Amino acid sequence: MPTPAGADAARRYPVDPNSRLNVRSGPGTNYQLVRVLPYGASVPVNCQKPGETITGTYGTTDLWDNIANGQYVSDAFVYTGSDGYIAVRCS
Repeated sequence: MPTPAGADAARRYPVDPNSRLNVRSGPGTNYQLVRVLPYGASVPVNCQKPGETITGTYGTTDLWDNIANGQYVSDAFVYTGSDGYIAVRCS
């Protein structure tokens, strides 16, 4: 059965349950801290872009996930089931 349009955009991915993950304004720790996600959070992945390389619970990667307008988290702390892109590249 086909997936309805926009269904992938509504999917949420779990953040490492032992982390209060920092949300940054861009793809690196040098970007402004926007907020901190609570333990047990899950996030949408709207798009992804390369940035600072981070080692986290789910490996080492330079991928950063856009979870809202101007809000990025390192993919190293988000369980997507993949070591690569799972969403379009952010422009």
